[in-house]
Amino acid sequence: MDDTDHRLIAELRRDGRASLSDLAAILNLSRATVRARMDRLAARGEIAGFTVLTRGDVNPAPVRALMLIGIEGRGAERITARLSGLPAVQAVHSTNGKWDLIAEIGTATLPELDEVIAKVRNIEGVTTSETNLLLTTRKAGRR
Repeated sequence: MDDTDHRLIAELRRDGRASLSDLAAILNLSRATVRARMDRLAARGEIAGFTVLTRGDVNPAPVRALMLIGIEGRGAERITARLSGLPAVQAVHSTNGKWDLIAEIGTATLPELDEVIAKVRNIEGVTTSETNLLLTTRKAGRR
């Protein structure tokens, strides 16, 4: 891939519905060249597909965090159920290593996140936790 291919992909990420004419104008190329490059990138697997972003895909909870949770004993099922009942908890993962569970949390504000963290820490059986804010996210497969 050369610089033009990278620029083309960047434009497609910005607007996946951009017309060949618009892409050609932005990249200062002919429509035929843009089409040929897109076909070549797709054939080589550099472009794996196109997708649509719906209103539901836009996160209404812009403050996102991963909370790593240590628990005592065998209370994982009970604690997972309690975590899953919190509206701000989007997913709960079991894991190995130092932490027993990882909770994905999404809130509208930092004070709301602080409240959720306090609620989780007050769940009986939660012994320790560490929370990391998610600053940016890249979708899998994107470079």
